[in-house]
Amino acid sequence: MENENVKASGFALIPFMSFIAIFLGAGIILERQGVAMAFYQFPAPVAVLIGVILAFIVLKGTIADKMKTFFKGCGDENIQVMCMIFLLAGAFDFVATASGGRSSLVYLGLTFVPPHFMAAGIFLLCCFMSISIGTSMGTIAALGPIALGIASAAGLNLPLMAAAVVGGAMFGDNLGIISDTTIAATRGLGVQMRDKFRMNLVIAVPAAVITVILLLIFGRPETAYPVELGDFNVIKVVPYVAILVAAIAGVNVFVVLVGGIAMAGIIGLSYGMFAQGLLTLAQTIYSGMLSMIAVFFTSLFIGGLAALTRKAGGLQFLVDSVQKTIKGPKSAELGIAGLISVTDAAVANNTVACIISAPIAKDLAYKYRVDPRRACSIMDIFCCVMQGALPYGAQILLIIGLSGGAVSAVQIIPLLWYQWLLGAFAILSIFVPYANHIMKKDPWDWDHKMESSLARKMKSEGKI
Repeated sequence: MENENVKASGFALIPFMSFIAIFLGAGIILERQGVAMAFYQFPAPVAVLIGVILAFIVLKGTIADKMKTFFKGCGDENIQVMCMIFLLAGAFDFVATASGGRSSLVYLGLTFVPPHFMAAGIFLLCCFMSISIGTSMGTIAALGPIALGIASAAGLNLPLMAAAVVGGAMFGDNLGIISDTTIAATRGLGVQMRDKFRMNLVIAVPAAVITVILLLIFGRPETAYPVELGDFNVIKVVPYVAILVAAIAGVNVFVVLVGGIAMAGIIGLSYGMFAQGLLTLAQTIYSGMLSMIAVFFTSLFIGGLAALTRKAGGLQFLVDSVQKTIKGPKSAELGIAGLISVTDAAVANNTVACIISAPIAKDLAYKYRVDPRRACSIMDIFCCVMQGALPYGAQILLIIGLSGGAVSAVQIIPLLWYQWLLGAFAILSIFVPYANHIMKKDPWDWDHKMESSLARKMKSEGKI
C-alpha cells in the first residue's frame, strides 16, 4: 500500500483532530445557545482550512514540500471526480426542482397512498423521493411539513410520522445514485456506483419491508381522513426516473447527470418554468452548483489535509490502532463499520465522514482482502445509520424544527425502525454473507484494483 513505508505518528493527527474539534465544538456551543441547526453554522471548509494551516505549522518538512503534498492531495483524481460530480448533482437538483419535478414527485406519490396507510405510505414516498433526488435533507424539507400536517389533523402518532419521514429520507441518502454520501464513498474506495447500489439494496430492502409492516400495524389510524393534494405532472417526474435507471444500468455518472440536467431543462423550458428561457436555465444550473460549494471546498481541502497527514504518518497510526482489534476479514468489516460510525458521530455529517474515513477503510480493505465494494457498502450504510439517528444531526434537527417543537429527539430516535433494522441487517451480512453475490459472480482483481470483468476487458483492449 501507499503508506506501508511511512512511520506511524499520532502527533500527525493533531491538524485533523483540530478540524473535528473546531467543527464539533462550535456546534456544541451554538446548540447550548439555542441556535437553530447549530452543528451546521460553522462552515466546514473554514474548519478544515484551519486544520490545514495547523498542519503547515506543526508537521515536519519545508513549506515547499508541504505545499507540494497538499496540492497533490487536492488534485487527486478521486477528489477531483468527486467534486465535479457534486457540482453536477447540485445542478440537476435545482433544475429538476425549478421544472416542477420535485413537487410533482411528492403529489404523485401521495395520490396513490391510501388514507388508512398514511404512515407506511409516507415512509415509502420518502424512500422513493430520496433515492430519486439523492438528498435526505431535501426529502425531509419537501415531505416533512405535509406528513406532520396530516398527522396533526388526523390525530396520528406525531413522533412515529416524524421517524417515518427521517427513515425514508435516509433510505435514499444511502442508496441514491446522486447522493453526496454515495459519491464520496464510491470514489473514496474506487468502486462503481452500480455495484455499491446493488450490494446495499440487498441489505436495505429487507429493513425497509419490515419497517413498512411495522408502520402498517402501529401507524394505522382508526378512521380515514381526507388529504388535500396539489397538482402533479408525470412528465416532470421522468428525469428522476431516467437518471436512476441509467445509473443502475451502469451508464457513466457524468453522462447520467448531464443527461438528467438536459432532460429536466428541456421539460422546464417546454412548460415555461424558466422566466427568461435559456438565461434563467443557465442561472439555475449555476445556482445548483453554488449550492454544493461547501461540500466542494470541504472535499478539496480534506483531500489536501489527508495527504499531509498520510505523509506524516497520521493515517498509518489510525490504521495500526484499528488493526489491533482486527483478526481477519470479518473483524475488518466490523472495524470499518465502527470507524465510520465514530467519525460521523464526531462531525455530524455523513459526507464529510466518508471523505475522512475512505483512505483508512481502503487501506484496511486491501490489507485484509475485504472486497472494496463490500467495504464501500458497509461504510455507506453505517454512516447513514449513525447520521439519521444523531440527536444533533441535521435530519432530526430539521424534522423537529418543522414540527414546531411538537416532537423531540428523545421521542423520535426509538421509533427510527428503519435505521436500526438497516444496521442489524448490515451486521448480519458480515457473519452471514447473503449480500455477497456480486463479489462471487465478479471477484475483485487485487493486482489491478478493479473487478475481474473490467480487468479482462481492459487487458483485451491493451489498456493494462
